[in-house]
Amino acid sequence: MRSIVGIRPFFSSLKLRPIEIASQLPRFFRFYSKLSMSAITVHNSLKPGAPVPFVPKTNGKISWYACGPTTYDLSHLGHARNYLSNDIIRRIFQDYFGYEVNFVMNYTDIDDKIIIKARRQRLLDLEKEKSYTPEQLRELVSEAFQAYAQSNLVLLVAGGQPALDEKNYEARKDAAYDKVLAGGTLAGEGKPGDPEAKIKMHLNNMDSAAKSLQTSSGFDGAEDILLPYLDSLYKETIDTSDQTIFTDLTQRMEKAFNDDMAALNVLEPTAVTRVTEYVPQIVSFVEQIIQKGFAYEADGSVYFDIGAFEKAGNTYARLRPESRNDKALQEEGEGSLSKSSGGQKKRDADFALWKRSKPGEPYWPSPWGQGRPGWHIECSVMASDKLGDNMDIHSGGIDLAFPHHDNELAQSEAFFHQCGKGEHTWVNYFLHMGHLSIAGSKMSKSLKNFQTIQDALATTYTARNMRIVFLMGRWNDGVEISGDMRKQADNWENTLDNFFTNIKAKLAEVDVSTDGVKDLSLAGAGNSLIEDLEQAKKDLDAALRNSFDTPSAMQVILRLVRNANIYMNDKATSSNLQPVEAVAHWVTKIVGIFGLDATAKPPYNGLGWGSAGAAAAANVDPQTAIKPYAAAYEKVKTDVQALSLSATSIQSVLEQSPETEFAEVEKSGERDVEKLALPYLRATSRLRDELRAVVSTLGSEPQVKQAVLALSDRIRDYDLTDLGVQLDDQTDKPSLIKFVPAAKLIAAREEKASLVAEKMRQKEEARKAREKAEEEKWAKAKVAPQDMFKNDPKYTEWDADGLPTKLAEGNEAVPKSQAKKLKKDWDRQKKLHEEYLAKFGGKA
Repeated sequence: MRSIVGIRPFFSSLKLRPIEIASQLPRFFRFYSKLSMSAITVHNSLKPGAPVPFVPKTNGKISWYACGPTTYDLSHLGHARNYLSNDIIRRIFQDYFGYEVNFVMNYTDIDDKIIIKARRQRLLDLEKEKSYTPEQLRELVSEAFQAYAQSNLVLLVAGGQPALDEKNYEARKDAAYDKVLAGGTLAGEGKPGDPEAKIKMHLNNMDSAAKSLQTSSGFDGAEDILLPYLDSLYKETIDTSDQTIFTDLTQRMEKAFNDDMAALNVLEPTAVTRVTEYVPQIVSFVEQIIQKGFAYEADGSVYFDIGAFEKAGNTYARLRPESRNDKALQEEGEGSLSKSSGGQKKRDADFALWKRSKPGEPYWPSPWGQGRPGWHIECSVMASDKLGDNMDIHSGGIDLAFPHHDNELAQSEAFFHQCGKGEHTWVNYFLHMGHLSIAGSKMSKSLKNFQTIQDALATTYTARNMRIVFLMGRWNDGVEISGDMRKQADNWENTLDNFFTNIKAKLAEVDVSTDGVKDLSLAGAGNSLIEDLEQAKKDLDAALRNSFDTPSAMQVILRLVRNANIYMNDKATSSNLQPVEAVAHWVTKIVGIFGLDATAKPPYNGLGWGSAGAAAAANVDPQTAIKPYAAAYEKVKTDVQALSLSATSIQSVLEQSPETEFAEVEKSGERDVEKLALPYLRATSRLRDELRAVVSTLGSEPQVKQAVLALSDRIRDYDLTDLGVQLDDQTDKPSLIKFVPAAKLIAAREEKASLVAEKMRQKEEARKAREKAEEEKWAKAKVAPQDMFKNDPKYTEWDADGLPTKLAEGNEAVPKSQAKKLKKDWDRQKKLHEEYLAKFGGKA
């Protein structure tokens, strides 16, 4: 049975009619005998279930259209999830499997969300220019406050309650939405989702506005409720003949998006398209669909006729058939401005290809009057223009599957439909990226539960770390980032970072003492690591062919690196570095293919991953690049000379200049700053090694010895640490020179200093506590046992030894049990007092 898995998807991908299949069976079995072991398979949303073989329409080439951003706001981590996943798969296709990928992406710069945001912001700006008295401004905000609740939080104003204001808002909020605020659902059952996230978002807006009303802050804090209110009052007054109101926003957001993608090391598309540049083509495309009988005009708008499309033998909602009657999704796909955009539709599910523009909306000419494109038709026209009537791949976020992508498919297949030839195949493979969720709700601009990419990179992530997080999850699965996931990603990155640092340091050490690692033998103990490497190559290949299973690929890399670390740390094998170098080069290549090194370019033949600082320094003149390292060496040299040490070994090192070695490296054309800096760092490290070696000979000169130790520590902890260089001391060998980000080393130094300071503080506190306890002990011991109970008001009579005999309360004798306890206390005090007399002789 396993030998014929994939027959159906194989023939589907070839677009063969049943009558042609029989003649193709021999070709299939020849093809599949090889394919079963080495085919790339992919999760195709058009073929739900297991991954299917990937067979591009042109050998070695892939045509790919990706849904780009709607440019109305800053991009967030949910967008990063989508575009990084696209980028990773694209890089694997290109740099691992060797395909030539024509990657087309669009910018949606005509859309309901763009219109609403741009128009509302313009109205708010105009409102702020008006001369309001404090009372008038307060009245405006109060009206907006009530209107916002009426539209979005009806429980606050339901049931004939008195008018809502900032004074009764808190109590009503708690009463109406207590379940949601406590982390539950509005219905009280199940898990919270998008509806609850939306309620929380609206409540946050109301919270801010209520505070603004309480403090009479005017516009400050109330903007989110004022924007829709002002739009409801004045939207039709905006002059949209000047479209800069919209293009200013979209161009600004497009630039911000591109900056985000560059910061995340996402490859630029082969080509980009913008809706504003395609309006005439969109009009023509819609006309063609009407002519074929699959669309109709209604009062200036044009709708796709799903009934006619299906009657002609086509399938609608092939991606998400279960969602085809979901009215909420249908309305969301049409846009919030489209509820009254034209005449009567034939059926509710029919969707807009062209929308009649209402006052306050941008417009373009068409045979049906002034209007604008529907959302779905935009991608159909742009993708078809760039990639023709059939493409290999179309991709986007899973939330776009219905209605956006299903409607794209329908209208495109309608456009290319030919009578009598069956259904047209516009897309062969639909790839849907899993969305990112927050507390059970998808991360969304509309829910305001997002963190922007800019903010994430400035606070909690690096570009590499973010990419690693997404590589550790399957591209087509939903993901909710957890603390454990972040920790796992950090550990993975640190493991590789340390591996690259260590192998580069050891190779540099070998290079300076021999003719280099190329002369080392591969035989012997290294064979096991080479076998691990070969197995890792097979395992990673299998993972990537299995629908780009990057989580498995990441584990393959991690296992191999751990094995290499064990090998490198084993004294019996560590002298032969060639197997470890081979591992390091292969791992470097794979992390380069995954986009984890922004400084690397195909074919990724380097060793290790670079930093942004190293990339910038690589473009600097060598003499300029090594100045900080040369300055550090000169400073150390001067300070060593000032010690006036007589040891010949130190004098010998002082006479050796790193200039000659640097000149040779520079002459070779090397531009890697680390390699250019090594002559100066080796010279500095040698001086420190010699200082440490002579310390034992300075026993009769304690001050000199202290100065030598202090200088040795300073070189390691400050002079080199501040340059991003770590020295690892080795027994009977020169110190190992490692390049580590300066920020990381400085942070470790500060943490160490903080721990030392904390230890000293605790030690001092313990000393003070001991002194206080000792002081209290002897203060107590000073009292003679005969006097210890005399001043206690609980007693009225005492015996000759000072032990209480009568209680003050009731004038009764002290009970025997209590007298027994008092005698024990008296005996302890007697012993303590005798210690005091012995120590101090009775002195005060």
